Amino acid sequence: MKLRVLGSSGAEYPGYNPPAFLVNGSLLLDGGTIGTRLTEKEQWGIKNILITHSHLDHIKGIPFLADNIIIKNKKHSVTLYGIPETLSALRENLLNDRIWPDFTKISAAIEPVIMMKQVTAGRSFSVDGCRITACRVNHTVPAVGYIIREKKSGRALLYTGDTGPTDRIWRVAGGVDVAIIEVSFPNRMEALALKTGHLTVGLLGQELAKFRSAPGRVLVTHPKPQYIKQIEKEIRGMKDRRIEMIRDGKTYEI
Repeated sequence: MKLRVLGSSGAEYPGYNPPAFLVNGSLLLDGGTIGTRLTEKEQWGIKNILITHSHLDHIKGIPFLADNIIIKNKKHSVTLYGIPETLSALRENLLNDRIWPDFTKISAAIEPVIMMKQVTAGRSFSVDGCRITACRVNHTVPAVGYIIREKKSGRALLYTGDTGPTDRIWRVAGGVDVAIIEVSFPNRMEALALKTGHLTVGLLGQELAKFRSAPGRVLVTHPKPQYIKQIEKEIRGMKDRRIEMIRDGKTYEI
C-alpha cells in the first residue's frame, strides 16, 4: 500500500496544506488539498474519497476537483463516502447551487461528476481493492475515522481524522500496521484541545495505551503550524521510536 501525503496540517498557512492522503493513486482520505498538489493526470486518477467529517479543511479541495473535471470535459466520476451527517452537510451547505454548483447533478458522462455513498459506522465495505471500516470518533461534529485493509497485501492503515479522546476505534483497529493520528496542540493547550475535539501529545500517549495491539508505526498529523516545533519537541520527549511527524509531499510504503 502506497500512501502519498498531499496535506497534513491543522490549518492553512504558507507551506502547510490541509489534510488529504492519497492511497495507491486512486483512493483519497479527506479532501482538504487536491488541485494545488496534483497534476491534471493525477487528479483524474482519483476515483473515491473517504470523508471523515464536514469541516472545511477536510473537504475544501473537492469542489475544485469537480470543477476541473467538468471544465476539461472528462468523462469521469468521483464517489464521496461519508456518514449520513457528513453527506447531508455537503449537500445543504456546499454543493447547493449557492456556495458552489451541485456537481451531483452536473455530468460530463453518463454519471454525475460527484456521487455520494452513505457509510454506516461499524459496517465494512470494499473500495479500490481495500476493505474499509468506518468508526465513530469524538469531535465537535459527527465524525469517523477509517481502517483501510488492502486485500492483496493484507496491510492495514488507520486514519483517525479529527478526534479528541475516544475509545472504540482503538479496539477495532488493533493490529493495524500504521496509524495516522491527529495531534493539533502542544500539551500546555490541553484545555483548548479537549474543548475543540482534538489531541495533544500527552493525550496521544493516553490514547495509544488503549490499543489492544499497538501499531508498528504512528504518523502524527494535523498540527497547528504555529505550534509545530513545540509539538515535535514533545514527541521526541516521548522517546517512542514508533511515533513521528508526518510530512507533506512524502510517500510512505505501508
